[in-house]
Amino acid sequence: MAYLFTSESVSEGHPDKVADQISDAILDALLAQDSRSRVAVETLVTTGLVVLSGEVTTEAYVDVQEVARRVIREIGYTDPALRFDADSCGVVTSIHSQSPDISQGVTAGAGLHAEQGAGDQGMMFGYAVRETDELMPISLSLAHRLVEELARIRKETDLMPYLRPDAKSQVTVEYEDDRRTVRRVHTVVISTQHDDGVDRARIERDVREHLLPAVLPAALFDAERLTLHVNPTGNFVIGGPHGDTGLTGRKIIVDTYGGRGAHGGGAFSGKDPSKVDRSAAYAARWVAKNLVAAGFADEVLVQLAYAIGVAQPVSVNVNTFGTSTTLSDDDLALIVRDVFDLTPRAIISKLDLLRPRYQQTAAYGHFGRAGDAFTWERLDQVDALREAAESRRAVAA
Repeated sequence: MAYLFTSESVSEGHPDKVADQISDAILDALLAQDSRSRVAVETLVTTGLVVLSGEVTTEAYVDVQEVARRVIREIGYTDPALRFDADSCGVVTSIHSQSPDISQGVTAGAGLHAEQGAGDQGMMFGYAVRETDELMPISLSLAHRLVEELARIRKETDLMPYLRPDAKSQVTVEYEDDRRTVRRVHTVVISTQHDDGVDRARIERDVREHLLPAVLPAALFDAERLTLHVNPTGNFVIGGPHGDTGLTGRKIIVDTYGGRGAHGGGAFSGKDPSKVDRSAAYAARWVAKNLVAAGFADEVLVQLAYAIGVAQPVSVNVNTFGTSTTLSDDDLALIVRDVFDLTPRAIISKLDLLRPRYQQTAAYGHFGRAGDAFTWERLDQVDALREAAESRRAVAA
């Protein structure tokens, strides 16, 4: 009996991702001038309009309207016919300073506790699984790469000259009966905005010829057995913020693990790292990935939880879904506490989170990415975890 699992992704031109990228570009611009900036910027995009709101406390000066227009232009919304473009859209701003009640909780020495505390209460999750080299769910990795490659084709080639910026992908993977061994890519859904008058059959032919072979692994891609849906409504001319209103933080499952593991509910984009919604979620991924890479389990979900204004997490939980062969999940949680300092200040320092780099996280996923910006993807604690495990075994013996 086949076991199927599905994940989706959206392109940088999807309206929610337009909003995320604008929010993170503003964050980057503020951090570049003042690394102590406290930022929580929300963006709304719709027909001919961008609305910026939120809370910012900073010594920096940034022309947020120009930042928004730059991002929109980079994504590819430059044609007035799309009813949303960088030069003609209105940009409305309503941003005020951070609440002093919150500020005292995240400023060292200002609140009830001497150390910098968490910017809010809540729980954050990190996940890793031995399905891909980057230790991410393969359904989500492929979904991300499909829309990323579609954007590359649009921007850098003439292979599909009718493409417009908005697009979505969905990948269903079939597993063996053990629900751990990937058998094949079962179904792919591609919905891509296009110029008016382009035949859907042509788009499907180009997807089969140019897109799928560039992304899907040959060992998992059987063109004869694959179920493929391309623009299944029949037409996708009206799209982007003119087709749907976009809001910051609405693609939290696309941003994380594609429905695998769990999610605490907090969005990332537009938030500086004093907000543990973002920084602790990055730290939890860092922990989970290093645990899998160290060989403790094939699949790991890490939960961290915080109280606002308090530095130490109120709980650390590790779940290996029965894939750990040497240590219990409780033992692994203790080892994590031995190795990782999970206070907000330490996370920010260890992962270098005050360095501007966030706009590039706001499309194609925050995890499983390569490059110096994605410091939470480093496998730099593998040896420390193994040593801590040996120490605990020695004490137990």
